[in-house]
Amino acid sequence: MRALLSLALTLGVSAAALSAPLAVQAAPPENYATIRMKTDTAFLSPEERKVVNLLIQAADQMTAIYAKQMVAQGGPDGPGHGFYPAGLTKAQLEAYLAAHPDQKAALMDTYTVVRRDGDKLIAVPFSQAYKPELTKAAALLDEAARIATNASLKKFLTLRAQSFRTNDYFQSEMAWMDLEGTPIEVAIGPYETYTDELMGQKAAFEAFVTLKNPTESSALDKYKAYLRDMEANLPVADAYKNFKRGGASPIAVAEQIRGGGDNLHGPQTVAFNLPNDERVREAKGAKKVILSNVLAAKYEGILQPIANRVLVADQAALVSQKYMTLETLFHELSHSLGPGSIVVDGRATTVSAELKDIGGTAEEAKADVMGAWNILFMMDKGEIPAAERPQLFATYLAGIFRAARWGDEEAHGRGAALQYGYLKAKGAFVYDPAQKRFRVDDAKMAAGMRDLVADIVKLQGDGDYAGMVAFFDRYAHLDDDARGVIATLKDIPVDIAPVYPDKV
Repeated sequence: MRALLSLALTLGVSAAALSAPLAVQAAPPENYATIRMKTDTAFLSPEERKVVNLLIQAADQMTAIYAKQMVAQGGPDGPGHGFYPAGLTKAQLEAYLAAHPDQKAALMDTYTVVRRDGDKLIAVPFSQAYKPELTKAAALLDEAARIATNASLKKFLTLRAQSFRTNDYFQSEMAWMDLEGTPIEVAIGPYETYTDELMGQKAAFEAFVTLKNPTESSALDKYKAYLRDMEANLPVADAYKNFKRGGASPIAVAEQIRGGGDNLHGPQTVAFNLPNDERVREAKGAKKVILSNVLAAKYEGILQPIANRVLVADQAALVSQKYMTLETLFHELSHSLGPGSIVVDGRATTVSAELKDIGGTAEEAKADVMGAWNILFMMDKGEIPAAERPQLFATYLAGIFRAARWGDEEAHGRGAALQYGYLKAKGAFVYDPAQKRFRVDDAKMAAGMRDLVADIVKLQGDGDYAGMVAFFDRYAHLDDDARGVIATLKDIPVDIAPVYPDKV
């Protein structure tokens, strides 16, 4: 892969030790590997280079906004961070919403900040709450749009600049899905809700400035044609299946050249699946972008060494970057499968709205195990060699341990703990006390994956908040065997801290 050739990996070096570190990036935790990202940009035209450099500046404005979103409003920080008034509890907010149902839509809107006004709570649109930063970002996008000659890129940048001013993101999200004919793949704006630990509703600002690899993108693009078949193959009753979402779902393999905001915080994502707006998903599906240089760094520096300590030797040798890439792709494809818009007690609602703070964590766990389940389906279809099932299972289990190290409180980490607890209870793998490592049982792993997919999807489709919390309470725990193995991984980085160039 081109990413392997374009990546300089330096483990255990602080950001300060690298030349020209970026002021907008915080120093990484001690257990993160600092990596200077180098991406091939020689093929960019002068026009494209100007556009990319403007997008890099706009990405930095997302970082400035995210810094505000992470800090509580005038008091000690809490799970609401900067989205809600300091000290406001979930119970207090839910009681207020129950007493003021006419305000619920505005207060729980993904793109508003909740603030106090005497005894009242008011919703302040992001466009007002972060007006200085969004004004700068909009101006940069407008300038980039003026330079860009690609019609789809020009349209997206123009509409996204308007979104920053109006707080209405629908049209720009639709335009983003239609980007084509340009190597520049940029996602910029408010997206994921993981930072909102109080209610799981408010979107954090972030940016991904990437350059697409057309050859690798085409190689994976064939799988999107199977999305409807994957939906039909889910091991649940048809009532839980979702055939309403759009089928466009473009797939891109890209190298990231700049991150911003939430993208730079905590564990670094190796792919993204956006937008999250269910209206856009039903019209056009969602775009899946694999960040090949980030994935390569995590495989070489983290997953491969973890596998050697987690799995018995013969199975550790089966772990491969191919299956880390496929699991990443099918994880993202699986975000587009299963329940989205649902009806609960006669109310039209969404899975996210009903599952609240547990929703994001449940969705990540679903995508992990459903992704592997769908790779098995592709093997049944002859698109991927069925003889490589052991490689899939070994890579998947090693990946559970990679994510479990992030801790039970982080969405992906808790989702990994759920998969560990559930699948071990199903006999999908056993601990070998002599080798102090785990061994996968391929047949039981396949059956366990099927059952876990079914259980999560049913809880999502029912909008069963209490049931999902109970499900996690039952299974999302690491036992002594897991903790013992994880204790041997301390010298392996937990994650990476990428350092991107100021300009290209």
